[in-house]
Amino acid sequence: MPIIFHEETGQFHLFNDDVSYVMELKEQFLVHVYWGERIGGFTQSDTYPKQDRSSFSPNPYRTNDATFSLDNALQEFPGFDSGDYREPAFEMTYPDGTKATQFKYASHTIYSGKKRLEGLPTTYVLEDDEAQTLEITLADDIRGIRATLSYTIYRDRSAITKSVQYQNTSEHTIQLNRALSSCVDFDDAAFDLLQLPGAWAREKQIVKTPLAMGIHVLDSKRGASSTHQQPFIALLRKNTTEHHGDVYGFHFVYSGSFTIRTEVDTFSQTRVLVGINPHNFGWQLEPNAIFQTPEVVLVYAKNGLNDMSHTFHSLYTERLARGEHQLQERPVLINNWESTYFQFDEQKLLNLADGAKALGAELFVLDDGWFEARNDDTTSLGDWIVDRKKLPSGLANLSSQIHERGLKFGLWFEPEMISEQSQLFKAHPDWHIHVDGYPTSLGRNQLVLDFSRQEVRAEIVRQMTEILDAVPIDYIKWDMNRNMTEIGSRGLTPQQQMELPHRYMLGLYEVIDYLTERYPHILFENCSGGGGRFDPGMAYYMPQSWASDNTDAIERIKIQYGTSLIFPPVMICAQLSESPNHQVGRITPLQTRADVAMSANFGIMLDLNKESQETLDAVQQDIAWYKKHRQLIQFGRFSRLISPYESNFAGWSFTAPNQEESLVFFFKIIGAASEPFLRLQLRDLNPEYTYAIGDTTYSGEELMKFGLYLNPDMSGDFQSKVLHLKRVVTKM
Repeated sequence: MPIIFHEETGQFHLFNDDVSYVMELKEQFLVHVYWGERIGGFTQSDTYPKQDRSSFSPNPYRTNDATFSLDNALQEFPGFDSGDYREPAFEMTYPDGTKATQFKYASHTIYSGKKRLEGLPTTYVLEDDEAQTLEITLADDIRGIRATLSYTIYRDRSAITKSVQYQNTSEHTIQLNRALSSCVDFDDAAFDLLQLPGAWAREKQIVKTPLAMGIHVLDSKRGASSTHQQPFIALLRKNTTEHHGDVYGFHFVYSGSFTIRTEVDTFSQTRVLVGINPHNFGWQLEPNAIFQTPEVVLVYAKNGLNDMSHTFHSLYTERLARGEHQLQERPVLINNWESTYFQFDEQKLLNLADGAKALGAELFVLDDGWFEARNDDTTSLGDWIVDRKKLPSGLANLSSQIHERGLKFGLWFEPEMISEQSQLFKAHPDWHIHVDGYPTSLGRNQLVLDFSRQEVRAEIVRQMTEILDAVPIDYIKWDMNRNMTEIGSRGLTPQQQMELPHRYMLGLYEVIDYLTERYPHILFENCSGGGGRFDPGMAYYMPQSWASDNTDAIERIKIQYGTSLIFPPVMICAQLSESPNHQVGRITPLQTRADVAMSANFGIMLDLNKESQETLDAVQQDIAWYKKHRQLIQFGRFSRLISPYESNFAGWSFTAPNQEESLVFFFKIIGAASEPFLRLQLRDLNPEYTYAIGDTTYSGEELMKFGLYLNPDMSGDFQSKVLHLKRVVTKM
C-alpha cells in the first residue's frame, strides 16, 4: 500500500491491491494522470499528448510551451482566472478586488496513517499501517496563499479520501468565495451519471442519465444535505450493471449545503468537482488563518455498483461510525408516533410499552410531544422541559417504569429549532437565523436556531444535559425538520454573513460531538423529516439514521434500495407500520411490510390496541425471527439482486462473512396475468459449498450461475418471500 514519488518524473503513484491513482508535476502544475484498476508499476510520464489546440487556450506565464494550456490539461486543483475557463476548485478575492490565482507545487510529505480534521467528521484509521497519506502543498507566493491537498489511500479498501486546507500567508485578509474539496479530471466522457435525488417521503431515488456536454450541477442550497439530493454521484462506464463494469463513486462527508459539478468540455474531457456549495458561501481568511474543507471519499469499483457499495459499507461501518454502538446489534424498537401523535398520557404510553414488551420489542421510544405545551407543531421547540400535564410524574418516573418492564427508554429531540410560541423565543427573539428588519419564513411553524453562536449552543446543551443527567435514557432520536432561509446572524459582522451556513455546521458538529462523548451509552439516531440529512457527516456521530418518514413498504423498497448504494443496512432504520399506510394510504400484506422493515434496523410503529390477535401473533413471530438473524442482517455482506427501478420485482441478500449462511429477500410489486417466470441469480456464496433451502439442497455455483425461479407461486400485489440458505456439511 505505498505512495511513491518518482523524483525524476515528478510523478506521484498511490496504489494498493485494487486501485491506482496517479498524478504528476507539469511545469510545476499538478496534473491528473490516472484513477482506476491497480497498475503494478506505472512507467509512463508526461503522457498527455502535446498539441497546440487553440490560440484561445492561453499558456501559463513564461512556460515557453504552446502545447501546454491549463484550459485543457487534466488537473488536480484547477484555479480561477489563470487560463482555465472550466469550473474551478477555488476562487478568491484579494484586497485589490481581483481574483487571478495560480497555484504551483511547493513541497510534499508522505506519512503512514491519517489525520483527523479538526471540528469535522472524517473517516479514520485505528492503526497507522492501515493507510498512507500524501500532503501536497501548492503556493501562489505573489498572492500570499497556500493550499495543502491531502490524499489518503487505505491499505485494504478501494477508497481514497481527499480534502484541502487553505492558508493565508499574506498580511491582508483574503476572501474565499469558493473552497471545494476535490477535483478529478477524466480524459473522456463515456459515462453515465448516477445520482440519488428525492423529496420528503421519497428519498434517495436512483436516477441514471448519459453524461452530456456542458455543466451538470447537483447541489443543496438549504443549509443541509437535504432530502432533495444526496451529496453523492457515481460515474459509470457504459453498460455497467450491479455486478459488471467500472464505477467511480464520490461521496462528500458533510451535512450542509454542497455542490457536485460535472463538466464535459469541448474535447469531451470530464471534470468532477465536490465541496461546500459556493452559493451563499464566503469566508474571511485573515493573515495566518487556515480554512479546512470537509473530505470527499472516492471509491473505484471494477465489478459494478455492488462492488462500489461493498467498499462504502465496510468503510462506513468500520472507519466512519464510532462509539460503543458502532459494532453492536441494534435493538428492536417501538415508536409511539403514528399510534398517538401528540395525544397521549402516561398510561397510554405504558399500555403501549406493555404490548410492545409482550411482542418482544426491546426499546420504547417516546417521540414528539413530551415537552411543555407541545400539543401540536406550532409551539414549544426550544423549551426542553417535561410537560407535567401529560406526564405528571415526570420523565424520570416514566423511564423507570419502562426500564422495570425490561425495555430500554428512548426520547425524541429537535435541538436545532425554536418555535415563536416558546419561552426561549420570548427571552431571546434574536437567537434564530434571520435578517434584521426583514420578515422570516416559517417552515413547519418553526425557525432555525443560530448554532454558529456559542451562547445558543450552550443553552441547548444546558437544557439537554439537565434532562440526560437526571433521566436514564438509552436512545435519542435527533430530528431536524426545517431548512435555512433569510440567512443572517446577529453574532457575525457584515463581512462574515456568508460564513453562517458553514459556521452553523461546525457548531452543530461541536454540540453533537460533545453530547455523544459525554453520553457514550446512548444510541443516537439521526433524523431529518426522514432522510433529509442522512449523509456520511452525520453518520460519523450517529451510527444509524431514519431513512424516511414514509413507512409504506412498497415506497420503502425503492428508498432502501437507493440508500443501500452508499450506506450499509446497519445504518438504515425501518419500521413496520399500519395498513392502510399513514403516508400513502396503501393496503399492504403484513408479511410484506415486515420483510421490508426487517431488511434494516427493525422497529414497529403500530397502535397495538387496534390490531387483531392474529396480527399481534404474527408480529411477535417476526420479531423473534429478526432477533435470530439480525447479526447477519445488520453486519452481513449486503448485495442487491434485482432493481425495483428496472422491473416489477426487487431483491437483495445478506451473506455471512464465512459464506455459510445467507438470507434472500424477494419482492413482487404488482400482480400480473400470464406473467413471465423470473430466474434470480444469487450472489456472494461459495461455489464449492452445498446449501440447504428448506428440504432441498443446491450447490453455491448452481445458485449463482443458474439461480432460482421465485415468482411462480406469488399471486397478487405487494408480495414478499424470504429464503434462508444454510451450508450443508457432508460427513465423511
